[in-house]
Amino acid sequence: MASNGEDSEAVRKTSVHSSESSAEGMDVFTDPGSDVLSPTRAVCAKKEFLMMLPEEKLKHFNTRAQVSEDNHEYDACIQDLVRCLALTRLIYGEKHLKLAQAQARLAKTYFQFKGWGLQALRHLALAREVLPLWSTSLSWRSDKLETFTCLLSVYLTQGGASLLTDKYPCHNSSFLKAEQILTELYQHSVIDQEENINTQLEISRGLYSVYERQNRPEDALSQCEKSLQLLQNCNKPEKTCSVYRNMAAIEQGRGHLDRAVEHLSKAHAIAMSHSQEGLEGAQIAHSLALILSATEPHHNDTTGHYFEQSLRTYKKSLGLQNPAFLTAQDDFCRFLLVNGQKEKCVAIQRQSLDPKKSAFGELSSEVADTLQLIGSVEMTEGRMNQAHRTMTKCLKIQSVLYGPQHKKTKTVQKAVDMLAR
Repeated sequence: MASNGEDSEAVRKTSVHSSESSAEGMDVFTDPGSDVLSPTRAVCAKKEFLMMLPEEKLKHFNTRAQVSEDNHEYDACIQDLVRCLALTRLIYGEKHLKLAQAQARLAKTYFQFKGWGLQALRHLALAREVLPLWSTSLSWRSDKLETFTCLLSVYLTQGGASLLTDKYPCHNSSFLKAEQILTELYQHSVIDQEENINTQLEISRGLYSVYERQNRPEDALSQCEKSLQLLQNCNKPEKTCSVYRNMAAIEQGRGHLDRAVEHLSKAHAIAMSHSQEGLEGAQIAHSLALILSATEPHHNDTTGHYFEQSLRTYKKSLGLQNPAFLTAQDDFCRFLLVNGQKEKCVAIQRQSLDPKKSAFGELSSEVADTLQLIGSVEMTEGRMNQAHRTMTKCLKIQSVLYGPQHKKTKTVQKAVDMLAR
């Protein structure tokens, strides 16, 4: 238990840290749950709560934070974790392992459920100040087990939050340190086989992202292959698909289109066996169609098949006005245009105008690009009056969007002038 002097300092620092945690103005020592009671019962409940010892309040808020997390009520969870942090500082002082654990838990919640990387990194920095004091013991006593478990959470969250924020450099050291600690914890039976595999997958996924950003494709592929090994007997098709898609993205970036197609084909087979009408299958089919359309012409039939499959699923699952469907439809039209199917391309583009106006607005680049494509085909087919009307509509939108001096506007203006003559 902290001394009276430490209590005062803890209360002072609590207000600072609470405001940093997006809880400014909140009384961390009161229970807002009493507000939902009748006035008389609320007064009694508040008096009863105020009489509770800090340790009892800490247990109360800890339990309620977990319930809120389980119910996906993340704002309420964060508020209670802020209260837990304040009470932990009050009870144990500034140098105790419990405080580091509270900081690490709040940081993980910020990162995992809200995507607030900077807040997470601030709390992790405070946790790291305390943890070295508790990790010097050579024996694996309970306090060291707790310390290493906390360190594992700190490094995993730090790695993910660093990837999330542009302000902090993206290094692999956090994930590598987490990997070392995980090995020790598993060797000492602190975590079981399933948790070990799940954590290794998290580390491998994080290192893949780091190496991808550092333009180290071989290292990134190595992490993907490691993930595939871990997933062999786990019955997690979604994660396996994700790994194959990552591998395809790397190979496509290197210009190895055949390898990219191979990885995507494996992902597509898994997705289709898992769910015939799933969105993931539609996304993979769309990606396959795009890559195949960039390769040799003998893939045309297969490319068209994948485009149509993705469009059917997008249409059924998302509707005609969804951006994912409209984007895939535009990609399909470009494929048709390249392969000489102008009439089919234009027919689809005309049908897409109303959905695009609803989805993006009448004065949008998507609508302008569609009109320009239709007008260009009409010009090549000699339908000059119709092309003039279409291009004039396109010009009006582009003039509003980009101004008369933009290169896109100037290109269409030249076409309109030529058609007028």
